[in-house]
Amino acid sequence: MQLSDQRNRRRALACAAISIALAAPAAVFAQAAAPASGGAWPSKPVRVIVNFPPGGAADQLARAIGLPLQEALGQPVVVENRAGANGNIGGELVAKAIPDGYTLLMSSGGMVSVNPHIYPRMAFDPAKDLTPVAAAARVLVFLVTKPSIPAGNIKDFIAYVKANPGKLSYGSPGTGSSPHLAGEMFKSQAGLYAVHVPYRGAAPALQDLLGGQLDYFFDPGIGLQHVKTGRLKLLAVGSPKRSPLFPDVPTLAEAGLKAFDADTVFGFYAPAGTPPDVVARLNREINRIVGTPAVKDRILALGGESLPLSPAEFGAKATDDSRRFSAIIKERKILAD
Repeated sequence: MQLSDQRNRRRALACAAISIALAAPAAVFAQAAAPASGGAWPSKPVRVIVNFPPGGAADQLARAIGLPLQEALGQPVVVENRAGANGNIGGELVAKAIPDGYTLLMSSGGMVSVNPHIYPRMAFDPAKDLTPVAAAARVLVFLVTKPSIPAGNIKDFIAYVKANPGKLSYGSPGTGSSPHLAGEMFKSQAGLYAVHVPYRGAAPALQDLLGGQLDYFFDPGIGLQHVKTGRLKLLAVGSPKRSPLFPDVPTLAEAGLKAFDADTVFGFYAPAGTPPDVVARLNREINRIVGTPAVKDRILALGGESLPLSPAEFGAKATDDSRRFSAIIKERKILAD
């Protein structure tokens, strides 16, 4: 009788072990599939890839929004910089990530709207491999010069550059970036020539301008603090309308460069195939965050404007910008280095 009881206990233990082993993969699968059902997301940290170096507009926006987003989601939001190839390196990383809502991209609109026009081949298709999640800000560009430039207004500056063809240089965050395209629009419409110096990000270009190695720069807002202290001179805004930060500074359109518009929209993207309920949740939270006074003020300090949009509106804006920028790219024969 005792022997029979021992055998029964062994059989019960064996059956229990088999049941646990069979249940484990099902539990793992259920956990992995949870984001698609909208039940468990987010259950772990969310990674935000910034495809430009630290200190630039994309990086500052990601960090300004990341902390309140972390509080809203109840999970850490980790910002990671993956710069290179004018945003393509970080973009490709996200495009090829698992579409589970745990990997996002913060990018300038240029990677989606410009890069396909200037790179003969890309390892991914931004329009097909990325899903627009939420716009963060419309980022303006500001024509700033080093203080020693002998021009006190935009018309005098244009005359000075024309009188010194090829002697002045301007920097940009990279070939095809909105500041670069602004510089090419400026040269085309004003009929002047200056040397373009591409950098790997806006921050290093700004540092060289402050150090005197560059003469001017279409700043995406990160250098405005230096305008206020006198280390840079602000001459014009490359936007259809004046900036509320500097209401007395004219637009380039007002200076005679008609329809000058180098604005771009920065925002968040996810891998194509990310569950729609996850995209909707992120869009709702990010739109709310960019409307809060603290984040609106931070965006304004960069010279930008908060821009809450639906995913569809954000995608449509990227398509419109692609058409707008393609004209100057073709005219100036701009290709990636």
